[in-house]
Amino acid sequence: MPTRTNARASWKPFLKHGRLTKRSDLPDSVFAFPKSRDEPLTDARHVRNALARFDQVQGVTDAERDKAFANIIKAGKYFGVEIHEKSWHDLGKKPRVGKPKGKKPTASGRG
Repeated sequence: MPTRTNARASWKPFLKHGRLTKRSDLPDSVFAFPKSRDEPLTDARHVRNALARFDQVQGVTDAERDKAFANIIKAGKYFGVEIHEKSWHDLGKKPRVGKPKGKKPTASGRG
């Protein structure tokens, strides 16, 4: 299977058994975006969430997105998450922030 990205993944599993872990206790190596500590990849649910929210991460470079995608792929393999996208470009690049512009709904819920 061809490589999906040129970036090297920095993701490493981090498992603390027996007690809850706060986000601040997590090492940078468990985040899809380690520099900004966005999108923790601590289990299968978080891997799927990182895929779904990938295009919502703001203030990162394309190189950081390359690394994040490589981290998501590596974590996905570890946790058994099937990922069909070949590139982060398949997930989207432009952040979607807030609600789409348009008419605001009235109190009755109709535009």
